[in-house]
Amino acid sequence: QKPILLQGHERSITQIKYNREGDLLFTVAKDPIVNVWYSVNGERLGTYNGHTGAVWCVDADWDTRHVLTGSADNSCRLWDCETGKQLALVKTSSAVRTCGFDFGGNIIMFSTDKQMGYQCFVSFFDLRDSSQIENNEPYMKIPCSDSKITSAVWGPLGEFIIAGHESGELNQFSAKVREQLSNIKEHTKQINDIQTSRDMTMFITASKDNTAKLFDCTTLEHLKTFRTERPVNSAALSPIFDHVVLGGGQEAMDVTTTSTRIGKFEARFFHLAFEEEFGRVKGHFGPINSVAFHPDGKSYSSGGEDGYVRIHYFDPQYFEFEFEA
Repeated sequence: QKPILLQGHERSITQIKYNREGDLLFTVAKDPIVNVWYSVNGERLGTYNGHTGAVWCVDADWDTRHVLTGSADNSCRLWDCETGKQLALVKTSSAVRTCGFDFGGNIIMFSTDKQMGYQCFVSFFDLRDSSQIENNEPYMKIPCSDSKITSAVWGPLGEFIIAGHESGELNQFSAKVREQLSNIKEHTKQINDIQTSRDMTMFITASKDNTAKLFDCTTLEHLKTFRTERPVNSAALSPIFDHVVLGGGQEAMDVTTTSTRIGKFEARFFHLAFEEEFGRVKGHFGPINSVAFHPDGKSYSSGGEDGYVRIHYFDPQYFEFEFEA
């Protein structure tokens, strides 16, 4: 089945994200444009204009009223999803690498990079208190002195966030008190992406050490490992099957010297329990930087270094095969 090709960015994709219902797909890239698309037919609904640098992260709250973006222009911005109007702007000392709404959509968190002499911080703002954003005073700010955060997501019920670091470490930071709840190091290199399962009981990490790993959200217990021959940039868990999709390929700077066949630019499907690969989908002309399953599990999207986003709908046999198995 032919994928739907979304062409709305001039530079490589950094993150793609569905809203909770899955009717909208948000895409951000190393250009200042934030795009929103209808996921059913790939029609572009609009853009959120205001950033002046690469946009690293995007998130939408549970009822798709607000959109949050973090950028290399040293800002985190809150948008009205429907009108595209900028509602709030938080200026930071360094690039904003990760951002996200909590379970209820009232609290936002974002992490800033360790650069230009500034430390890496995780900041928490309560949107119900407008003075916090106006005065740029988060109700909590946690410093991360050792290695910068490269990916972060909210844990179940907004109690804590799970952060992956450049060093390969995983941390849980409480969203209520200024403390680190737990810390493990299962990866040997940088963690590029973290995504939770639909019921928020597990999460999967994608790392430069050529593996993706599955963990328990509350205990951080390491459950499964999915191995490849190339760095993994992104990994997502299917909401309806025991399936995992990984996206990656070799480092972006080596791409020009490699043919697409050797570069391993396919999206790769693994079985969650058996850790075995059962399928690959070709298409991108460079490493895949972000993958996401549609919340109904009937399609998935991938965004690549080539600047394209591809929406793939699964064949009917995919569902028959799984139910028979």
